[in-house]
Amino acid sequence: MKKTLLAIALSAAFFGCKKNTTEVPFIDPTFVNEDPSTFAEIGSIDIGDVGAAEITAFDPATKRLFVVNNSTVNKIDVIDFADPTKMTVINSISMAPYGGAVNSVAVSNGKLAAAIESTNKQADGKVAVFNTNDLKEVKVITVGALPDMITYSPDGKYIMTANEGEPNDTYANDPAGTVSIITVDQNYAVTTIDFSSMVGQRAALIAGGFRIFGIGNDFVKDIEPEYVTISADSKTAWVTLQENNGIAKIDIASKTITNIFPLGFKDYNVAGNEIDPSDRDNAVGLLAKWPVKGIYMPDAIALLEKGGVPYMFTANEGDAREYSAFAEVARVKDLRLDATAFPTGTALKADAQIGRLNVTTTLGDTDGDGDYDALYSLGARSFSIWNGLTGKRIFDSQNDLDIKALATGPGVYDDTRSDDKSVEPEGITIGKVGNKDIAVIGMERADAVAVYDVTNPARPTFLQMFKCGDAPEGVLLIPAKDSPTKKSLLIVSSENDGLVKVYTPKTF
Repeated sequence: MKKTLLAIALSAAFFGCKKNTTEVPFIDPTFVNEDPSTFAEIGSIDIGDVGAAEITAFDPATKRLFVVNNSTVNKIDVIDFADPTKMTVINSISMAPYGGAVNSVAVSNGKLAAAIESTNKQADGKVAVFNTNDLKEVKVITVGALPDMITYSPDGKYIMTANEGEPNDTYANDPAGTVSIITVDQNYAVTTIDFSSMVGQRAALIAGGFRIFGIGNDFVKDIEPEYVTISADSKTAWVTLQENNGIAKIDIASKTITNIFPLGFKDYNVAGNEIDPSDRDNAVGLLAKWPVKGIYMPDAIALLEKGGVPYMFTANEGDAREYSAFAEVARVKDLRLDATAFPTGTALKADAQIGRLNVTTTLGDTDGDGDYDALYSLGARSFSIWNGLTGKRIFDSQNDLDIKALATGPGVYDDTRSDDKSVEPEGITIGKVGNKDIAVIGMERADAVAVYDVTNPARPTFLQMFKCGDAPEGVLLIPAKDSPTKKSLLIVSSENDGLVKVYTPKTF
């Protein structure tokens, strides 16, 4: 018998055996054919008032949702999310042993990481790590001042925080803005880096629209990191520098800042960028061209990688520095406008035109003579897409968020915010729903969420806009493969009313 088998084997090897060349196409067993234009609410829970439900993180192993709650006491609420239609708070983690308010949470591999500011906001903050199952403390790590956002790298090997380093009200204490990189498998060893290595680029950065301003104009102290996103291979991070109007690129392994991309300005006097700059023009959403520029100043950032290019998606909220020792904002009607740059300056100052518009006083007096030759408002009333390798802008939604808010229905576009930052895009996330890549944008002043198909990052297409809670801060997409319902879930958390709402799309 052995000889026969050996002979057959040798014969096959000598003469060659014909293989079946028909390939069976791979079918992803976790794929759900969903329509991302059909998100509808399936569940809601109220965990508090102002300061509650700012950011959420989901743990698929325990089917728990972890929610920031600073409404009455500083804590993280733990929600049973096994059935998103019947969410219940089952526990909470007090932040009292760690400092002040908790600003952000993230989950990876059964571990919850929380970014916690000090009771003295200018002092170093902390990251506390807990088990997601028994909520026991694993590690506490000291990071920079005011850790505002926290995230894990996709491989779970790193935790990163954007440490905003805001000054106190009198500017007597202005800590450096920093980024902390925590190496999980090295007993949570931390490296906190500031931006001193980039001081030599200051002039070139400012020429490109980067902002260094405030008392002292100190480059290192003036930079304020806001939000972090990390590449799929966990090697590169991008950090928004909101007040500075830029994005920093960081090499994680070497823990070095390799680039700062200044974002420039947006011209509201060109077609497609029309805005409503007045809350007292007796009209809702009256969009028109105006001689004003917008400063992109993004808050949240998310990443989509296509064809070897990392595309950075930003929610261009805008933010002002307003302290007793220094406040940058003024209304146009209170400024002296250059007669050559603004020949109709007196008329422009009317409340029904741009007189009510809030602008920065730190830009615009280009010749230093005390009047304003240009006007710059905060934020860009849009979301943008940038090349993560070069910093070049690929796409801007122009005034589409305003237009869609006006079209969605009464009360979505808040006309009382026309003179400030309009719908105020703040949160953004990217995910795959069905066979489409989508971007979800939370708009703080519209109390609404917009969904776009970004499968082609150069040509996003609008899918849907719907109302949510008051001032949505966090937008989180749970893919179908990790979802307790085995369908994609969108979680929107709102900081002004403590509502956490859950949405899911229809299937084909």
